[in-house]
Amino acid sequence: MAQNKQKIGWIGTGRMGYPMVERLLKDGYDVSIWNRTRAKADPLEKLGGKVVDKLFDLKDVDVLFSIVATGKDLDQVYFGKNSVTGHGGKLPKIFVDCSTVAVEESASIRDKLAQLGSEFVAAPVSGNAKVIKAGKLSAVISGSEAACKTVTPMLEAIAPQGVSYVGEGELARVCKIAHNVMLGVVIENLIEITLLANKMGVPRQAFLAFMNNGVMGSMFTRYKSPALVNLDWTTTFTPELLRKDLDLGLELGREYDVPMPVTAATREVLQTHFGAATLKSNPEEYLQKDFAALMETMALAAGMKLTSENKSVPTGLEK
Repeated sequence: MAQNKQKIGWIGTGRMGYPMVERLLKDGYDVSIWNRTRAKADPLEKLGGKVVDKLFDLKDVDVLFSIVATGKDLDQVYFGKNSVTGHGGKLPKIFVDCSTVAVEESASIRDKLAQLGSEFVAAPVSGNAKVIKAGKLSAVISGSEAACKTVTPMLEAIAPQGVSYVGEGELARVCKIAHNVMLGVVIENLIEITLLANKMGVPRQAFLAFMNNGVMGSMFTRYKSPALVNLDWTTTFTPELLRKDLDLGLELGREYDVPMPVTAATREVLQTHFGAATLKSNPEEYLQKDFAALMETMALAAGMKLTSENKSVPTGLEK
């Protein structure tokens, strides 16, 4: 039995969306789900989810969540051909988006929804699929206080680590962009110092264990350590998405006259990874691997040929 009478709709069951829906279903929510490739959402029916074939099948839900790759994708599923709003009539009272999109794109979507009589909550999240499964996802939200208060219990089911209300409009987008800028800067520096120690003779596993046990360790450095030790580039976030977010951060810095030299340098280092990828037999496939694969590009620049250390490394997300 559903614990909540409100009907929830969900758009997008990719790497992040799928485990997020899982948490809502396990918490007893009534969730109807649409994904561009239906087969990827079908397994959620075993947990009680209702998979629909068309976006406008979600028109009757009370709250509609979405998590997609880009602002263009978001605009398409909300307002494009055969979209949720494409056939008029009743619409969800509140739209909640958990994607990472530009501030201007989000503001435009908010205006369009307001004209249709619906509220919009920006609710980007911090973490990846493993973080979600471990119950350590967090979220930041902005929009009208009343709408945010309505959806907070739902978001707490998804992000039990904390849901932070930061104010009206697109302020949550600003926070998420800033968050992902730091993501890029930290992985870049973590790779630099790990390669330095490694080239001088320190096993990567030992160096990262030292870092993670100390004051500079974090949830992020811990769960990325197995990748850096064993060269496992299973995708959590692609270099292309990271580059997009660094560009969004730099654009905001220029607009508001905030110098961001460290971010700019990080963005250029990341760009070298795209150049190095062209030397691979299948560049497009390589660039779909995790952004931590930047380590291979930086090792090349350092004159190092890396091999996996084949060590069992804790992620900090074990239950």
